[in-house]
Amino acid sequence: MNAPTGRRIRVAVVFGGRSSEHAISCVTAGSVLQAIDREKYDVVPIGIATDGRWVLEADDPSRHRITGPGQLPSVDGERASVSLARTAEGTELVVSEASAPPRALGDVDVVFPLLHGPWGEDGTIQGLFEMTDVRYVGSGVLASALCMDKAFMKVALQAAGLPVMPSETVTAREWAKDPQSVRERVAALGYPLFVKPARGGSSIGIAKAHTADEIDAAIEGALAHDPKVLVEVSAEGAREVECGVLEALDGGVDTSLPAEIRITGDHEFYDFEAKYLPEEHTELDVPALLPDGVQERMRELAAQAFTAVGCEGLARVDFFLMPDGSLVVNELNTMPGFTPLSMFPQMWAATGVPYGELVDRLLTLALNRETGLR
Repeated sequence: MNAPTGRRIRVAVVFGGRSSEHAISCVTAGSVLQAIDREKYDVVPIGIATDGRWVLEADDPSRHRITGPGQLPSVDGERASVSLARTAEGTELVVSEASAPPRALGDVDVVFPLLHGPWGEDGTIQGLFEMTDVRYVGSGVLASALCMDKAFMKVALQAAGLPVMPSETVTAREWAKDPQSVRERVAALGYPLFVKPARGGSSIGIAKAHTADEIDAAIEGALAHDPKVLVEVSAEGAREVECGVLEALDGGVDTSLPAEIRITGDHEFYDFEAKYLPEEHTELDVPALLPDGVQERMRELAAQAFTAVGCEGLARVDFFLMPDGSLVVNELNTMPGFTPLSMFPQMWAATGVPYGELVDRLLTLALNRETGLR
């Protein structure tokens, strides 16, 4: 698909959202707004405030940065509201302000949804785009929902014959009704255990329970973010290695060189501070230094996982490289971070796809893909 003659392709960059990853989505958007080719694309930044309001945000990358510990960006919900409207001619953006009648900004050719977590990365907003018949970057409704829910993602990966860590799913109702039964069920997995919101991200709400004495606090901490929790065997002694996947323009799948995250200092695992304030907390190897044959096997498994859950556009596949040399799929992220520190663009840069080209390729893929059943 090409834009109508005489104008650039109009891209709505959507970010923020109602999830606990609101700030990280804003940071990601700032990076994309800075890198996108303005000669080729007409960019409209749309922010979703934490209360769900859609607003016409500032086209200013500097507004969407982490400036220090505890100084996180957010969408200004007081700005002019904006909505997607389906017309006979296409899908257009409509801006509404209290002091003026609604005005149309023109048709939207493609949406780049840079939303992380529930109400953005989980198939909900993808369904809205399908309903309004507008093309968008990334996976569709089913794959987005499946990969957002770590419990169901594991079921799909296991069904495809891919290795995953043993786990148990705990709901808020189960915990409130019979906590002792839950304690016994998760204890059967063997400590230490990781406890995480089933549909969260950016390591928010994750805790490591070394013994049974720590499990209650870990479960309650995760339940504060999601009424569904995943309790998973800790991959002790494993290396955390990631691989990027991109859909090819011919319908195939391309994979990046893998990268490894090594945690330093007082961080026992890859938590929020280690991810987004990493100067003293992490060391990155891009590409990862892996034993013979492991890189090739990892890239094969990443492509298989991408295909198994029906991903489109892009995904980051996270692995555990176990002490015995085996590989275990940890999870898939259908909208991985795009901050300057994020692993997905770093892996593709090392593979020969620089940041600006990566953004352009994702938009091209979205423009060439029809909405609806496919």
